[in-house]
Amino acid sequence: MNVKKFLFAIACTLFWVGSGFGQNQKIGFIDSDEIMQQMPEYSGIEQRLSLLSEGWRQEIEEMEREIEEIERDFEAREILFTDELREQRLNEIAQKRDELEHFVEEKFGPRGDYFTRQKELLEPIQRLIFDALTRVASRENFDFVFDRSEDTRFLYTRQEWNLTAEVMLELGLDVAGN
Repeated sequence: MNVKKFLFAIACTLFWVGSGFGQNQKIGFIDSDEIMQQMPEYSGIEQRLSLLSEGWRQEIEEMEREIEEIERDFEAREILFTDELREQRLNEIAQKRDELEHFVEEKFGPRGDYFTRQKELLEPIQRLIFDALTRVASRENFDFVFDRSEDTRFLYTRQEWNLTAEVMLELGLDVAGN
């Protein structure tokens, strides 16, 4: 966790407690990862993403094998090449490596196809969770609800404020697995 975020959270907590404002607040938390694991739609999304990434991984492996083959051929025949031909083959190897790097970045980089597709597929599930959470928090008068599966880390939580099961019930999911 970012130290600035942590210090800010402590300062806010101390301010709320010190001013009496925090004493009237009702705060809960959920674990959205746990909720998603119980949703049948999520396993389908995981399978689709796995198939998608497996195809790209095979392409990457094929490109790597091609580069290794070209490099082995170059090393075996380098002594026979003219300076011009040697330079041409080295450029060809460099170009193949650049193509591989570009492909990996395009498919698995931070703005790559994998993460774009993942976001598209998960957005409807996350919307369902958020809507269910909103209904539970509103019905039970919570002022703040955190997701403990994200960057927010709690050093201590009382289980009575864990709303994960209520949100799962709201979504019609099996809570017995918890």
